[in-house]
Amino acid sequence: MEVSRRSPGIVVTALGFAQLLGWGTSFYFPAVFAGPIVADTGWSLAWVVGGVAIGLFVAGLISPRIGVLIDRRGGRVVLAASSVLFAAGLAIIGLAPVLPLYLFGWVVMGVAMGAGLYDAAFAALGQLYGHAARNPITNLTLFGGFASTVCWPLSAFMIENIGWRDACFVYAALHLCIALPLQFVMPNARARAEAPGTASEPAATPAPKLAHETLILALIALIMSIAAGIGSIVVVHLLIFLQARGVDFAFAVTLGTLFGPAQVGARVIERLFGQHYHPIWTMVACCLLMAGGLLMLLTGFPWLALVILVYGAGYGISWIARGTLPLALFGPERYPVLMGRLAFPSLVVQALAPAAGAFAIERAGTDATIAVLTVLAFVNVAAIAALWILCSPRTDST
Repeated sequence: MEVSRRSPGIVVTALGFAQLLGWGTSFYFPAVFAGPIVADTGWSLAWVVGGVAIGLFVAGLISPRIGVLIDRRGGRVVLAASSVLFAAGLAIIGLAPVLPLYLFGWVVMGVAMGAGLYDAAFAALGQLYGHAARNPITNLTLFGGFASTVCWPLSAFMIENIGWRDACFVYAALHLCIALPLQFVMPNARARAEAPGTASEPAATPAPKLAHETLILALIALIMSIAAGIGSIVVVHLLIFLQARGVDFAFAVTLGTLFGPAQVGARVIERLFGQHYHPIWTMVACCLLMAGGLLMLLTGFPWLALVILVYGAGYGISWIARGTLPLALFGPERYPVLMGRLAFPSLVVQALAPAAGAFAIERAGTDATIAVLTVLAFVNVAAIAALWILCSPRTDST
């Protein structure tokens, strides 16, 4: 089988395992590693956890350039490079004798995150499969949704048995020995364009320019950034929010385990039915569910499990909407570059949001923080309504 003729299922499965490892060793890294690192080194917990913020910030800064690289060179080389960078960053973190070198490791990890996580993978799939990329993008998020489920217990097991530094080295080896070869399953975009009868579309033609295109892009960037900022704060401070509603820590942890299944369940529903409606409705559902979940939490809704399921479902499909809506509106020809530009503000906001949330909790209290998040979520509802009005002629035709 020529690489250009590999089915989307094979490609997405290969990239999915690389995504699972990428998310599990970057965004979800501190949840298990931070405590042992602080205990072993004496470094500040804020700085240890702040490594992820540095990584996300760097990922945001480089994302426009990553989009251009994918547009010019194809996704395979960029995604493959990310696996090498993940391995290098984890090796630096594992070797770091002092805090500055540990933080430098997160700078390298940030480059890897910008080149290898969802936004880059979405851009690569959009370039490869054109308008048919919606299902591959949705399927890819199903793998990422299990990153914490797989990597948290694996990390805990390794830390207990071989220590946190050797656990970093093991993960670095997994990136090189497993993720890197899997990235090369991604066909070359140029081979896709040249080979007839592939699973993807014929060579894409530029989509007609939209009326009010600059405003539409600004609204999408705003919606993505607000959703990413709210999501980042809630993920980091979820247990604090739940305890503020009168449950003890152990029960809060139990409730928190519902967050992952809520995301994955909503993505499965999107996978089953998403082909029957325009991706803007996925973004509408995301904004409404996140706002509804936060409003329920703010007003003291008694069934906290339902609160988490509603909010988690909205947050879960936000990543699908983030990848599929720009593709549907602007077409595959400009998609990699636009994804890079759109990812920049949302990744920067995602990096800074947890610290802002902690500051708000300390200064204004938990209730006020939840209230602010709820207001922001309803700002997103207004923004998606405005976007729908601007795009309605195009969305009605899909």
